[in-house]
Amino acid sequence: MHVFVTGASGWIGSATVVELLAAGHRVTGLARSTASADRLRARGVEPLTGDLDDLGSLRRGAAGADAVIHLANKHDFADPASSNRAERAAVQTIGDELLGSTRPFLFASGVAFSPGRRITEQDVSPFRGRDSPRGGSEALGMDFAERGVHSVSLRFAPTVHGPRDHGFIAEIVRIARQRDASAYVGDGANRWPAVHVIDAAQLVIRALETAPAGSVVHAVAEEGVSTRQIAESVGQGLGVPVISVPAADAGAHFGWIGAFFALDLPASSEATRERFQWTPSRPTLLEDLGAGAYFDTKVER
Repeated sequence: MHVFVTGASGWIGSATVVELLAAGHRVTGLARSTASADRLRARGVEPLTGDLDDLGSLRRGAAGADAVIHLANKHDFADPASSNRAERAAVQTIGDELLGSTRPFLFASGVAFSPGRRITEQDVSPFRGRDSPRGGSEALGMDFAERGVHSVSLRFAPTVHGPRDHGFIAEIVRIARQRDASAYVGDGANRWPAVHVIDAAQLVIRALETAPAGSVVHAVAEEGVSTRQIAESVGQGLGVPVISVPAADAGAHFGWIGAFFALDLPASSEATRERFQWTPSRPTLLEDLGAGAYFDTKVER
């Protein structure tokens, strides 16, 4: 199968590309820069120059492929409205291109939409419309499923971890190093789901090859790791004290990530495991933290 992947040189995308190639698929990857294109070529991927604002490149990539896996996102937390608009436009463009075909369209989403309640694959995201988180892209993608597109929502845990991760946990580590203290919010009982990046990538391939249209897939290995446990592991790894920060001070202490780190986001993957015979086997989040990879200052980006 010829698969077009956006975000092919990103964190989840890079791991997904490796698994796609290992499964015998041909891959074209969206590349924002010459350096990204060179990295993709070195891995055996055909680069397509463009980015999320270049809708023409998205149309070309989708038009020439047997399937699309959309993993790119701007993740501009200083300007979330711009990220949301770009995400919605990308899903709209790819969906429009795939109308009238049976080609799979897998797109990244998340489980952070109903804090304090255990989210399952049967839960419907309440986010709709261009001004909602991620531009309401999951709802838009599911709307395309009702119009004949083979849409599949890939809901990733907020923490997709592993060596060289430069996402949320790496940011928590950076802040702890900067402040010389590893913090959690309140009593630290709130939970973050987690999944190792390789387990997540392997699930993406299973979903590509077998998921029915309209499926919701949960890339969640651990339903919820308490943020206090995360902070304690970070503190141990850095050799700094572990402290509690009042909820009112989370933004001041953590910056933009404070609001996320204070959320309770438990999520299940029971239906996903059963449907796709998926058994995550890679290290847990706390095992990865304990192995020390997040405390190496030479993190690849």
